[in-house]
Amino acid sequence: MPTDELPAEDEQLAEPASTRRVSAWNWRRMEQARFQQYVSEALEALPATFRDRLENVEIVVEPWPDAQTLRKAGVSHPNGLLGFYHGIPQTRRTHQYGLVLPDKISLYVYPILLRCSSTEEVREMVRHVLYHEIAHHFGIDDDHLHEIGAY
Repeated sequence: MPTDELPAEDEQLAEPASTRRVSAWNWRRMEQARFQQYVSEALEALPATFRDRLENVEIVVEPWPDAQTLRKAGVSHPNGLLGFYHGIPQTRRTHQYGLVLPDKISLYVYPILLRCSSTEEVREMVRHVLYHEIAHHFGIDDDHLHEIGAY
């Protein structure tokens, strides 16, 4: 298959998730355009009450988390971080908050691909990780996400 073609929706990724190695082939197989499409679909499916309140937030797709982000997240291995919210949650902003660079939500492609064995699993994982990071933007921490059964 040429590298610029997207795989069929029901095609399995190269190997079972438990044995898969991250490679450029996996990334080409998924294709950045399709991954970004899954992000867009998840955003469109977000209830309007939340979507309309995503102010000054950039959502980016990156191959891996960088060392600084891993330190901030308290994660030792890049495979362990699927996404990260870089910013000040809305609940912690004061009246002085303004004229700042956008907050950023990063989704990390390779760690997500490592956990998935089909394109449908990737789509669902992208949605889950994106919503998790959006929750952080709204001031919901991991403990509260556990309490409400978001995991």
